[in-house]
Amino acid sequence: MASSEDKPAVKEDENAGSWKDSIFNPRTGEFCGRTAKSWGLILLFYLVFYAFLAGMFVLTIWVMLMTLDDYVPRYRDRVPDPGLVIRPMELDMMFNRSQPLQYADYIKTLETFLQQYNETEQELNKVCTAGDYFDQEGEVGVEKLTCQFKRSVLSRCSGLSDTTYGYAEGKPCILLKMNRIIGLKPEGDPYVNCTAKKHSGIHMQYFPSGGRFDKMYFPYYGNKLHKRYVQPLVAVQLQLGKEDFNTELTIECRIEGSNLRNNDERDKFLGRVTFRVTVKE
Repeated sequence: MASSEDKPAVKEDENAGSWKDSIFNPRTGEFCGRTAKSWGLILLFYLVFYAFLAGMFVLTIWVMLMTLDDYVPRYRDRVPDPGLVIRPMELDMMFNRSQPLQYADYIKTLETFLQQYNETEQELNKVCTAGDYFDQEGEVGVEKLTCQFKRSVLSRCSGLSDTTYGYAEGKPCILLKMNRIIGLKPEGDPYVNCTAKKHSGIHMQYFPSGGRFDKMYFPYYGNKLHKRYVQPLVAVQLQLGKEDFNTELTIECRIEGSNLRNNDERDKFLGRVTFRVTVKE
């Protein structure tokens, strides 16, 4: 007759056997509760299911790519008009004209930006007829020509005759350009007009003369076709006097003289830009 001490050992053996059977049952040949046939069927199902999903994904991408153009975005309704941006890329500029280190970063930004407008770079581009759109037709995929825009056109704001761009005199130069929009052909004669809010007596000088964006730089054909394209620039130099120093000046520049929008209250940079300048002495 077995003693009471043997009973716990038997119970432990039964528990161990039950746990092992849940992984692999040698009597039924089940692994994790399924036979080899059951595992084969469920794996086949998931294989077919995920292969179908992958096929649908690839087909959807292929159909989408077939509707796209390699050179022109299909939908451009959200950007019908260009924004206006400035260089240096500072909407709140403050510096002491007698301390070069305070405006050194502004000068560096302008000089770096204007490298693409150097004589050596622009000589590779085409001399175009001013006042006319530069429409270019030809085979699909052929690279488009670019009209020359030399930095010397910016005169005293070119950095060639005055390497400080007027900052040392307290007459800073600000460069303005429109954002690129493929196919844009502005009507009229677009030009930049800047005004100083609450300081109507401030004189401003524009380069090129009149602050105009010539039509010959339009249309733009996109980065793939117009690889050498650079936007036309307008420089405005603030002709500040001693009475204007140590005062925060709010300047607003707008694109005028064309059908380009410049009064959308939902987008403060659409056809216009506002920035502040404080020159100390």
